[in-house]
Amino acid sequence: MAGILEVKTRLATARSVTVLTGAGISADSGVPTFRGADGLWRNFRAEDLATPGAFARDPRLVWEWYNWRRELIATRKPNPAHDAVAAMERRFSRFWLITQNVDGLHRDAGSTRLSEIHGNIWKVRCTACGRIEDNRQVPIPILPVCTLCHKLVRPHIVWFGESLAAEDLATSHAALESCDVLLIIGTSGMVYPAASFAPVAKSAGAFVVEINLDATPNSDLVDVALQGHAKDIVPLLL
Repeated sequence: MAGILEVKTRLATARSVTVLTGAGISADSGVPTFRGADGLWRNFRAEDLATPGAFARDPRLVWEWYNWRRELIATRKPNPAHDAVAAMERRFSRFWLITQNVDGLHRDAGSTRLSEIHGNIWKVRCTACGRIEDNRQVPIPILPVCTLCHKLVRPHIVWFGESLAAEDLATSHAALESCDVLLIIGTSGMVYPAASFAPVAKSAGAFVVEINLDATPNSDLVDVALQGHAKDIVPLLL
């Protein structure tokens, strides 16, 4: 409880807040990680299908897998942690959310100032003209095409072997380097570039808070580490 009070005190005087979220915040809504056992589909792993090569070889198979994922996510709703993050955006004039999640639950909760650094499963991108469109069709047609040029579209997701968008990285680093408080929610911080975010903010003078079910490699680096479910802890910070 003392840790929560310390974080609340810091937030009360903060001028700029940045939040980084990962799979843990959406796990409280019942969203599978799609990595490991709960991501197995027809004996394929996520690493087998979420690649440019897999899409080039068999776009139908990749879209069938993404349709399965979309159908699962469509039944899930934002939880109190998503709602609390959206409330922070309304409270702080200088606020930015960086999420590694592609499920769109932060947007559903009302967050608008955010970088979805791994993409969004409810967006598609044309393989020909590059047009990005919202698409919440469930099930989505196999194979879906661009409404502008009628060529094949792909999920607007950063796949294994692809680089994150330069604009998202630049915006995220600007938010990390200028915030008074960084909240890291539901992510182990082991995958780059997100693994570097806590050190970046810390070196710039931010008060860094970790909220996760278990200790992570960042736990010894942060100022306060709170262990528990995001849906239970994050609303208490308000």
